Parts: sequence; structure tokens; C-alpha cells
Amino acid sequence: MNVTRSDAQRNYERILAVARTVVEQDGTQASLRDVARRAGVGMGTLYRHFPSREALLEALLRQRFDGLAARAAALAEAHPPGEALTRWLEEFVQGAGRYRGLPESIMATLRDDESPLHASCLAMRRSAGALLEGAQRAGHIRADVTGVDLFALASAVGWIAEQAPGLTERREHLLALVLDGLAARP
Repeated sequence: MNVTRSDAQRNYERILAVARTVVEQDGTQASLRDVARRAGVGMGTLYRHFPSREALLEALLRQRFDGLAARAAALAEAHPPGEALTRWLEEFVQGAGRYRGLPESIMATLRDDESPLHASCLAMRRSAGALLEGAQRAGHIRADVTGVDLFALASAVGWIAEQAPGLTERREHLLALVLDGLAARP
């Protein structure tokens, strides 16, 4: 059977879409066999595109990071600086719990300058940093807040909601408290 490039691309995209759903439901240890079955492909096809679980998770995260970088640019064009940053942080925190149980090996790739995941993460952080700088110039956020501060706090809100499911419904409130702490004071 001859698989064309367009068929291969469709399989790749379908596997990623299904994997996103399965990982959001079952965590990062979700069954790859279930991903392949739901995508309507064989295990061989899944492994041709993603030779390991980590490769599949990297692709999912790369899509997420790239999407968040693009979203930052769109929000900056459509909204005032403070509102753009707030909306972006809400989306970031909302999605932070999607990939619970992320293996340390994936996190290590964020520190690897050669990793495609590292490049996507850096682009996302730079885009969010531009939103932060805009909000600081507009007087909405304290001048002493750095991008590292922002990511640490937003990630902490997402992590807390993941660790204590009872806090999930308070995620927006927790983020509002963080934003209040970051707000510039007269």
C-alpha cells in the first residue's frame, strides 16, 4: 500500500488531535494503543510518526506553545495591554493542567537549546514577555515583575489546581489574586 504525503500528514494531524483529547482525559500515561485505535490507525503508523511517548508529548506541547505564542500576538492587537495580558494568562492557566504527569524527560528538553520544544517554549515566553512589557508601559503591572516571575506565578496557579482538584473551581479567583499582587500601585 502506497501512502501519499498528504495521507501521512492527515494521519499525523489526526493522531495529534486524538492524542490531545486522550491525554487531557487520562493524563500523560494514557494508552498509546487507545490513541491509535481512536485515530483509526495502526500502532505502526503511530510509531512511524512518534517513535516514543515522549515524542508524542513533545509534539502536543510544541503545538500548545506555538498556539500560545500566536494567541499573545492576536491579543496584543485586539485589546489594551492590561486586558491582553490578563486574557493570555487566563488561557495559559486554564490549559496548564491538561498535561498532568508530564515526564521529567520532557521537562528536560525545555533546557535543551537544540530541542524543537525548547524553541517553541522560548517563543511563547517571549510573546508573553511582550504582553507583560506592554502592560508595564501602560502602568498596569509593577515595573519590578519579570517574565520569570509571571511564568512562575501563573504555573503555580495551574499546578495547585491540578494537585488539589477541590481548588480547580477557584483557579480564576487564584489568578485574580496573583494579578492583584502584580498590579502597579499609585
